[in-house]
Amino acid sequence: MIRILITMLLLGPVSFGQRYCDYVRPLTGTNKMGHTYPGATVPFGAVQLSPETDTLPYEVNGKYNKDVYKYCAGYQYNDKTIVGFAHTHFSGTGHSDLGDFLIMPTTGALQLNPGTADQPTSGYRSGFSHATETASPDYYSVLLDRYNIKAEMTTSTRVGVHRYTFPASDNAHLILDAEYGIYNYPDKNVWTYMRVENDTLVTGYRQTNGWGRTRTVYFAMIFSKPMRSYGFRNDSKKQVYKGFWRKFDQEHNFPEMAGTHVRAHFDFSTTANEQLTVKFALSPVSTANALQNMLAEAAGKTFDQIRKAGEEQWEKELSKTQITAGKEVMENFYTALYHAYVNPTVYMDVNGEYMGLDRNVHRAEGFTNYTTFSLWDTYRALHPLLNLLQPARNSDMISSMLAHYDQSVHHMLPVWSNSANENWCMIGYHSVSAIADAIVKDTYKGDATKALEACVATADHDPFEGIGDYRRLGYVPEDKSGASVSKTLEYAYDDWCIAQAARKMGNEDVYNTFSKRADNYKNVFDASTGFMRPRLSNGTFKKDFDVLNTDEAGYIEGNAWNYSLYVPHAPETMVGMIGGNKRFVAHLDSLFTMQLPDSFFAHTEDITREGIIGNYVHGNEPSHHVAYLYNHAGAAWKTQERVRLIMQKMYHPAPDGLSGNDDCGQMSAWYIFSALGFYPMAPGSDRYEVGSPAIQTARLQMENGKTLTITARNQSDKNVYVQDVLLNGRSLNRTYITHKELTGGGELVFVMSGKARRK
Repeated sequence: MIRILITMLLLGPVSFGQRYCDYVRPLTGTNKMGHTYPGATVPFGAVQLSPETDTLPYEVNGKYNKDVYKYCAGYQYNDKTIVGFAHTHFSGTGHSDLGDFLIMPTTGALQLNPGTADQPTSGYRSGFSHATETASPDYYSVLLDRYNIKAEMTTSTRVGVHRYTFPASDNAHLILDAEYGIYNYPDKNVWTYMRVENDTLVTGYRQTNGWGRTRTVYFAMIFSKPMRSYGFRNDSKKQVYKGFWRKFDQEHNFPEMAGTHVRAHFDFSTTANEQLTVKFALSPVSTANALQNMLAEAAGKTFDQIRKAGEEQWEKELSKTQITAGKEVMENFYTALYHAYVNPTVYMDVNGEYMGLDRNVHRAEGFTNYTTFSLWDTYRALHPLLNLLQPARNSDMISSMLAHYDQSVHHMLPVWSNSANENWCMIGYHSVSAIADAIVKDTYKGDATKALEACVATADHDPFEGIGDYRRLGYVPEDKSGASVSKTLEYAYDDWCIAQAARKMGNEDVYNTFSKRADNYKNVFDASTGFMRPRLSNGTFKKDFDVLNTDEAGYIEGNAWNYSLYVPHAPETMVGMIGGNKRFVAHLDSLFTMQLPDSFFAHTEDITREGIIGNYVHGNEPSHHVAYLYNHAGAAWKTQERVRLIMQKMYHPAPDGLSGNDDCGQMSAWYIFSALGFYPMAPGSDRYEVGSPAIQTARLQMENGKTLTITARNQSDKNVYVQDVLLNGRSLNRTYITHKELTGGGELVFVMSGKARRK
């Protein structure tokens, strides 16, 4: 107890008066593979208000445009122009959508097209400089050079707030571009409707067919001063029947407009340095709900008041995890924590209503409904992180997954869902991992029996991605369903998760059934090569087989080297299959030290040289547990070496500071856990693997009221090896720590050294 008090006293002066928001670098990952956005949002907010720097189409001449991949989040740091500020974004995804309701302030002659980057004056876009750009939690500002307009952004949960400081002008405009979108193409906009309610209020909605193929977003927009005039333009060339609306001049001061390619303008006269504020509320249900969201969150509040409240929300969440470390680690850590608390996002109005997967309006009873579930990524570390640091939110997220299940005509849990849409992206049924992790760790507050039933129903849904063959044969055959090895391995892990939840709940039948299925990874292991290998429906292994090629049949976003190590739930068995501790350690060493030529990942967008160490691909999720496997082969010191190397090489607080897509916080969650000194290698277990902490001290305030203090004695860039781990003064003498031990609070001490402990 005395040691705990001393540690807390030591931490106290460090954190007194500390602003953890100051260590967040929102521009990190905005270039290259990071695909994050630098704009304003509150923790888990429904609105992500951020700049867009180009308007690249998804396809050119009927073919996929590879350059559009750079704009998954709408913003590229190397671009020279801004086309406006949109209200919805994904953070670091490998595919994309959204970019709803782009607003751009202009002066002078009205232009209603964005122009091009090489000829910006052909449209309304403006040049900008990073020298006048500022980004911090829930705040973004930039000077639009062409118009000499200062643009500022902040948000509440459901309302985006813009403040534009104009020069003197008799021709000041706010353009609302409802045609713009991320991953855009001519037929993506299904319908847009706008209605001018009065001289300061505009309402409407936008329906799109994209990654979410049936997605409708409603809005209410309020100006801080009356508009002088307004107008719309619908550029649709395919709308043959226009009805008797043609009797009106709909382009000038006509109070409603509908179409597929709608851009609107609202005109003002401004004096020098006059500030015009726009409040823009979103709703998944109706314009009336959007207005109600506006009244509840932003009515009577100034821009600065809303910004201050947003910053306070971020400071409250960030300060629950207080660390001391060197400057770069501090910036990496709190930027990662910021990214981890962006998604999933709130998906319901202040009255509890939301649009369901069945296209009906539902009301969340007893929980906050969330969306943006990138589960192939986030089950690995993000949901376990939330389960540790934000268990109440994570419990609500699981309730949201179960609401999805209730509304699904397929009777399945979400795979990758957003905005009342299942887009079926990636493989596995990893909702069950997030659910099982919460059940095993006693953090899910809902109906666990119903949750287990939903997990079983999802895992037994034969029409999905080869599950029928998997259940019948014990593996997914490559000649029946592609990425068969990846699917088999991930299904086996998910089945193990179901078994762990069933055991926790005392359901022996489900436990026995899914424990047996969890061994199916053995059915794609080829002992003659030592790798997991595609197998055909006749039982034979696929003949042509390249263990290095990331485009090889049988795998998705990885190669045989990386995926053959994906048995997180049975690492000791896997070590034995590959030849025992000595041979396995040599095998892992080869992974980290061999050279993977560019040609082997040239056709895989999600993998670039920046995210690779040897043949270890940290820039993509299937390898995120791999460095911790040394712990299960008697070489824990090598886990410590590799983990520290990955942190130092793959994370920097800079625009190109992420080695791969952040994928809704997964890349960041890996760093947070690893920097603290432990990692959830197999969510669904109560264990965390011990690594090598990068912090000096940490204080984690748990939701149960307990506080865990972490100290890394003698920690430095050279002292990466753990000599001992003490919990409340007692040596653990093992390479893991349990969830109960962490949440029980007290003092966790890592004794660090420059010399490996080889036992």
